[in-house]
Amino acid sequence: MQLTHDITTFKRHTFPITLICENVTNAPNIGSLFRIADAFGVEKIIFCGNPIPLGRKMTKTSRATEKIVQYEVRACALEAITELKQKKHQAIALEITTNSRAIHTHKFGLENAIVLIIGDENYGISETVLKQCDEIIHINMFGQNSSMNVVQATNIALYEITKQFNENS
Repeated sequence: MQLTHDITTFKRHTFPITLICENVTNAPNIGSLFRIADAFGVEKIIFCGNPIPLGRKMTKTSRATEKIVQYEVRACALEAITELKQKKHQAIALEITTNSRAIHTHKFGLENAIVLIIGDENYGISETVLKQCDEIIHINMFGQNSSMNVVQATNIALYEITKQFNENS
């Protein structure tokens, strides 16, 4: 029998993870980010940069999770990262670079809270922000395309991070 939302056996849990979205502006993507943040027990989302479309298209995709997940809108991702690093958060960028490490080989330091940074749907994370990150991770890809949708990549990253939190609790 398929379980409904009311009768699942999943225990609610919030992980010390903040998701920083640098210039993510597509309304359906933002709605999906709210849904996965709720699903993976993310503490907070911080949207930075361009105006964030929090209208009908976003709420259709979010399925009301924007009312559950804590979030804020900030002008500058760099300032948000700097503040959180001062509070001993580790800043981890999800981006393919010349020095990024494959996510499946990365052991997340779970003694400190994590800031996962994702970037613009077309251009990724800015070089300025990448330089402030403690680690840069990527998802290995085996097809012709060199990137995947920001929401799909974030799903994979949050799965791996929360899996490691659960294994170490």
